[in-house]
Amino acid sequence: MKPTRFLLGVGFVGAFAVAAIAHSGATGIVKTRMDGMGAMGEAVKALAPVMRGQVPYDAKAVRDTASLIKAHAGAAMIDTFPVDSNAHPSMAKADIWKNWDEFQGLAMQLETLAKGMALAAGNGLMATGQAGAGSMMGMGTGNMAGGAMMGGQGQMMADMSLEALAAMPADAVFNMVGQTCSACHTRFRVEK
Repeated sequence: MKPTRFLLGVGFVGAFAVAAIAHSGATGIVKTRMDGMGAMGEAVKALAPVMRGQVPYDAKAVRDTASLIKAHAGAAMIDTFPVDSNAHPSMAKADIWKNWDEFQGLAMQLETLAKGMALAAGNGLMATGQAGAGSMMGMGTGNMAGGAMMGGQGQMMADMSLEALAAMPADAVFNMVGQTCSACHTRFRVEK
C-alpha cells in the first residue's frame, strides 16, 4: 500500500472514531446526519495535505473523498433535516428551515462540486504545478480562497457545469467544496 493511501485510510478510520465521541447522545436522523457531516469533515481534513502538495498527489484518494462527500450531499443531506430536528445534541440552527431554499441550494451545490472534484482528480494540482494539460489556468489555490461564497464567487460556483469543474485542477474544485461547507456552517450551524 502506498504511504499516501495508508495515511488517508487512517484519516477515514479516525473520522468515525471522532464522530462517535463527538455525537454521543445523538439518535435517529440527528445521529445519521451528524455522522455524515463528521465523515465528510474528516475526509476533507485528511485530503488537505494532498491538495497542498505536502504529500504525493493521489488521484484515487481525491476520487474516494469526492465519492464520500457526494454520498452525504444533495438530496441525501436534505433528507436528514426534517422540520424542527434541531434539538440538542443537534448543531443545526433553526435558520435552516427559515431559509430552506438557500440550505437546499448549498446541499445541491456540494453534490455538484463533489462530482466535479471526482472528474477533476486526474488533472492534478495547480498549486504545485502538477496540473495536467486539460486543467484551467489561473484557478489555483489562492484565487478562489477567502470569499466563502460571498458575493460573485458563490454565484459563480452555483452556475458552474460539471464540464467546467472537470476541466479545473483538482485543488481548485477542492477549495470550492471547502467554501461551500464553510458557507453552510457559517449560516446554519451552531458554533461549539
